[in-house]
Amino acid sequence: MYFYMVKNGLLNNIETPEDLRCLKTSQLNQLAKELREFIISIVSVKEGHLGASLGVIELTIAIHYVFNTPKDLLIWDVGHQAYGHKILTGRKNEFHTNRQLHGLSGFPKRSESVYDTFGVGHSSTSISAALGMAIASKLKGENRQHIAVIGDASIASGMAFEAMNHAGVTNTNLLIILNDNAIGIDPSVGALKEYLTNVKQGTQQRENIFEALNFEYSGPIDGHDLKALITELERLKNIDGPKFLHIITTKGKGLKSAEENQVVYHAPGKFDAKTGKLASVSTKDGPPKYQDVFGHTIVELAEKNDKIIGITPAMPTGSSLKYMMARFPERAFDVGIAEQHAVTLAAGMATQGLIPFCNIYSTFLQRAYDQVIHDVALQKLPVIFCLDRAGLVGQDGATHHGVFDLAFLNCIPNLTIFAPRNEIELRNIMYTAQLGLELPLAIRYPRGRGHITAWQKPFSTIPFGKGERLKEGHDLAVISIGTMAHTVSDAIAKSEYADAIGHYDIRFLKPLDETLLHYIFKRYKHIVTVEDGTIIGGLGSSVTTFSNTHEYPQSITVLGIEDKFVQHGTTLELMELQGLDALSLQSKLDALILRLNNG
Repeated sequence: MYFYMVKNGLLNNIETPEDLRCLKTSQLNQLAKELREFIISIVSVKEGHLGASLGVIELTIAIHYVFNTPKDLLIWDVGHQAYGHKILTGRKNEFHTNRQLHGLSGFPKRSESVYDTFGVGHSSTSISAALGMAIASKLKGENRQHIAVIGDASIASGMAFEAMNHAGVTNTNLLIILNDNAIGIDPSVGALKEYLTNVKQGTQQRENIFEALNFEYSGPIDGHDLKALITELERLKNIDGPKFLHIITTKGKGLKSAEENQVVYHAPGKFDAKTGKLASVSTKDGPPKYQDVFGHTIVELAEKNDKIIGITPAMPTGSSLKYMMARFPERAFDVGIAEQHAVTLAAGMATQGLIPFCNIYSTFLQRAYDQVIHDVALQKLPVIFCLDRAGLVGQDGATHHGVFDLAFLNCIPNLTIFAPRNEIELRNIMYTAQLGLELPLAIRYPRGRGHITAWQKPFSTIPFGKGERLKEGHDLAVISIGTMAHTVSDAIAKSEYADAIGHYDIRFLKPLDETLLHYIFKRYKHIVTVEDGTIIGGLGSSVTTFSNTHEYPQSITVLGIEDKFVQHGTTLELMELQGLDALSLQSKLDALILRLNNG
């Protein structure tokens, strides 16, 4: 059972950092042990992010021990590593609800606790936020400390450098703590990673880059040595201006399996709390994950087309580009947490006749919006965007749901938008795209497994701008996009009015299949659109605009993600709350049919 607690242990008596500060320094190592075991016991059953939080247990304790939080403002970067922070700041007894519907968020969240000074889920925001707070404190005459904890993968992002460039010319009370464990989700990459490695090994001969930016640099020190951490934090607390503390940690510290396999144990699912052994998950003969369809297909295409390039910003495992990186290392690139760079890098390659497949999670493409517009679409460069994790992604919550892509891409000229209904369509659109494009293409697909076991069929081309009729009807037409077609089909099959309901997969949000839409509007009394994106700006908006343009009289029901941020829970729970599960859709369709027949 989860909810491990040492009888008469130190953690039992800690509800806030004020309680923590009552301990003797000689007791803190025991507290660190208990805190690790507490996290392991719960995450082993409830799932979540593991390795990152285990790696910063001592740092978490030291920060709250030395600084007067919440008066002193602590900002975590990304938030994967903030579980210990949550437990020590009043949420110990609720931690078993972490990432569950109506439970604690998996990330720091301002509305959840006064100790969560800034909401985070995407990387590299901590230094900018902390600097903004530090400048505000200075302007208001408030004597506060401002601490930003950032990882070595996150600090390589452009936004972190922009913030340090600014911070170095201020006299703000800012402390940046670099948690250097040489890994983000996948191993860190790039020249900065090599620089930090040389610093750790004592072979760095050049000027210290952080001192060059006007920071008081300290380290590197052992991030698991509580005595050293507390001593150095106490010293830095009394130094004016921007400071930089470089600590070395081990991701997954305290669980052997997590230390040895840091990629898997970033978020391992269920596992044995004592041994670390992962729970067995049977996938024999089951449908593949969409990410693996992408990963295997791009390798298959690249075998025959040497112009194909793969690009991902720090997600080779999550996107499954790792397969191409292993097979064609000179043609597949992990550029680190740098979505803007990834997009413009792809644009530059496209100008030279290469065929770049730029694989970015839907939620992270938001960070490169200007590059999609200015560097790709405006110049009509045939970059192929593969947007993984589209739609509701589940327990990572509001910071990670890929529900905005259809809307924010829909308004960009020169951009084609396609959502495959299944694995075979994903393969075929990738095949079609590498044959040659005149304009950029965005392909969006969901997290998780598909629906087809025998998916590795011979390739065939997909005609651009053409939808498909999945089922004929006579009263009501449902127009869906992407994998929502399966849920709609289930809903129709459950309906006693199934014969009256037609179903059409539009496939391309842009360009719309206007021939198919004219057919639908001329045949049916009522139109329903269904999408796993926002109801504003996506499929429903486009179909409504089409109807108004051509002066069709039918009313249109738009179903999708409502106009508010969706919180965390399982994907099924969230789909039910949005009314987008099969039973909810069936109920809505039945009610519409009854209204049509009685109206």
